[in-house]
Amino acid sequence: MSTIEEVAFADAEAKQRRRRMSPGRIGAWAVMVVFLILTIFPFLWMIRTALSTTRSLPSDPNSLLPVDFTWGAFQRVLGLGTAEQAIAEGGSGASVNFWLYLRNSFFYAGAVTIGQILFCSMAAYAFARLRWPGRNLVFGVFLGALLVPPIFTSLPNFILIKNLGLLNTLPGMILPAFLMTPFAIFFLRQFFLGINREIEEAASIEGAGPWRIFFRIILPMSTAPITTLAILTFIATWNDYFWPLLVGNTEQTKVLTVALGVFRSQTPAGSPDWAGLMAATLLTALPVLILFFAFARKIIDSIGYSGSK
Repeated sequence: MSTIEEVAFADAEAKQRRRRMSPGRIGAWAVMVVFLILTIFPFLWMIRTALSTTRSLPSDPNSLLPVDFTWGAFQRVLGLGTAEQAIAEGGSGASVNFWLYLRNSFFYAGAVTIGQILFCSMAAYAFARLRWPGRNLVFGVFLGALLVPPIFTSLPNFILIKNLGLLNTLPGMILPAFLMTPFAIFFLRQFFLGINREIEEAASIEGAGPWRIFFRIILPMSTAPITTLAILTFIATWNDYFWPLLVGNTEQTKVLTVALGVFRSQTPAGSPDWAGLMAATLLTALPVLILFFAFARKIIDSIGYSGSK
């Protein structure tokens, strides 16, 4: 290597080091670290509280470590502890049927997810490929529905479920969101628009009808966005609180998000069972966290792809 080349190479390395250590880059990393700490800290505080004794928490409220470390809160949530142990640790002693609530949550979220994937994919394909009068107008109405807050439709849905005699039943909880949501239709339609029409035309020439094309060709090609939509729908339904509280507040229909209120029941001392509440919240969020971290990259890529069409 000649002297000129060595000097040029050294200058390039120096410029690269300066870019790496520029004030703007350092400031950006500092801001990211601050936001990361602010995001993670509530979860760490929840774990610290869940591993503490409720009666001991007021003695050292500023400690970042568990106060009087114990697994008692998780035992109360899972029904492994006695009422006497719960009261001794500051709990209310109320019984919690965690496994029943867990089953209800999985059934509620799973049924809504399956229904939306099936019906929303068919509706999205109709908007993307089939030609029928008023298609664009109807799709515009669907997009407008995205602007309507869900709280506005809760009362009409509640009256409908009541008139159908489905209050305090799992079908009554599932029915309003079972068929479709505007976001799901919009999300899948954007992907279907990007599929090459020549594939469908070739299948049509071979004698395949719209139903066969949809189920045998379109759906297998759409596994990525459908999987992403299923995960997003499951997470949103799993975290739903107001509608299950409004319609299914009995023991046999109660889901985990509603059941968390058990740990807010007052103890004789007059304070909630904070350790039990945090332990129950962590266990409730665990399936959602596992799903999100397992498919985070797929979710981000599919949303970006659908939004670019």
